[in-house]
Amino acid sequence: MIKIAVLVSGNGSNLQALIDADLSGKIVGVLSNKPEAYALTRAQQAKIATAVIEHKQYPSREAFDEVMHQQLLDWEADLIVLAGFMRILSKKFVKAWEGKMLNIHPSLLPHYKGMHTHQRVLNTGDILHGCTVHYVTAELDAGQALAQGVLRVSHQDNATTLAERVHKLEHLIYPQVVEWICSGTLQPADTGVYYHGKLMHEPVQFCKF
Repeated sequence: MIKIAVLVSGNGSNLQALIDADLSGKIVGVLSNKPEAYALTRAQQAKIATAVIEHKQYPSREAFDEVMHQQLLDWEADLIVLAGFMRILSKKFVKAWEGKMLNIHPSLLPHYKGMHTHQRVLNTGDILHGCTVHYVTAELDAGQALAQGVLRVSHQDNATTLAERVHKLEHLIYPQVVEWICSGTLQPADTGVYYHGKLMHEPVQFCKF
């Protein structure tokens, strides 16, 4: 059984989606750099182990990441899922978990890497928007894409409504990709290219690469 560790910093709605998904893998721990993160409460309510490692208590990014790395080893994690974890990871940490760490980004990568994706989509006048689950690499938002949720931008949308709509998509596709890995449909560090498309519910298209 795949052992999953989830890294969080805030509310934890994507963590809740993973908890509710009844995965064939097991979430063995939830780690936060912020003790006030509500995601920790969600984990505790689900009887999942939690750990708080406050980055401000460490002299460098590398020192913090090393303590976090050791906690993940203690949990014997096979897969790391970033779910609103608001920290830039050191190259050493990323290398240690390369091919075993996922993130979700609120755009159709490779378009709109980085911040403020919803407003940038509106500024450009794009018809389609969405989110991408991808492996984490040292280059920002550049790891292999595994799945995308796609929606059509409405004339009535603003940055806030787009963010809300994309967030709902995240709750659909993130658990699905994690389950693919847990069930062996996708292997950690798999470099193959995948494609599968089906309509979840109009007008949302769900694509696996």
